[in-house]
Amino acid sequence: MTNQTATAPPSGGTEVAGRVADVLLLFAGGPEYLGVTAISRELGISKAVVYRILQSLVSREMLEAGTAGYRLGPAAVALGVSALRRFNVRNAAAPVLRRLRDATGETTTLSGLVGDERVYLDQFESPHEVKMTVEVGRRFPLHAGSSGRVILAFLPAERRELVLGRPLAAMTHRTVTDEARLRAELAETVREGVAVSLGERQADAGSVAAPLFGPDGEVHGSISVCGPRHRFTPEAIDRYRTLVVDAAEEITRTWTTHR
Repeated sequence: MTNQTATAPPSGGTEVAGRVADVLLLFAGGPEYLGVTAISRELGISKAVVYRILQSLVSREMLEAGTAGYRLGPAAVALGVSALRRFNVRNAAAPVLRRLRDATGETTTLSGLVGDERVYLDQFESPHEVKMTVEVGRRFPLHAGSSGRVILAFLPAERRELVLGRPLAAMTHRTVTDEARLRAELAETVREGVAVSLGERQADAGSVAAPLFGPDGEVHGSISVCGPRHRFTPEAIDRYRTLVVDAAEEITRTWTTHR
């Protein structure tokens, strides 16, 4: 009897750990904000249990509470960024982004999709004295700027609608916050395979971005060329479109065939 008890799996602890994991996975693949009622309904567990799990996760900064509900916290985002840094896509992207930086003279970046936001995973800085640099690991909304918008354009319809159904915050006076106009721009992005931003996320910045698709065929991130807005002339943008799309296709091809 003693031996059986000692070797029996800790079913109670396993069940609790499973519920915690299930709650976190809802945030990873669903809307940015979730409430106790929605989680309880989705997972089929009591609101009291859900609330205790949420409070535990908040205390560890895995989640953060707001007026709209709960969303992923800085600790969860840090884990996501750490995991994305280890994806083969970063290794596949590095030599291509270096060549793209050298060909354009501008900073090139790699972004990854985390929940319903994106984060910069890597950058290769321009040799110019006046240049744009990005903050690796920082979260940004998908609707503002070319790197986010090109991801949003190629998301599965259900996930895209969740983003478009929420208020669209203005990061600069050029950020597109009108839903109808943003939908039109997303459709154009899909047609062209590239997104262009002139001051949408950062007032004096210009950028051209293309999507990165994973081995599962879904969009998982983007790459961009970015720099001071005054250097992003129509002629430069036209040239960058082709270079960025070709680079993104090379990275996607390498990632999916050598994963």
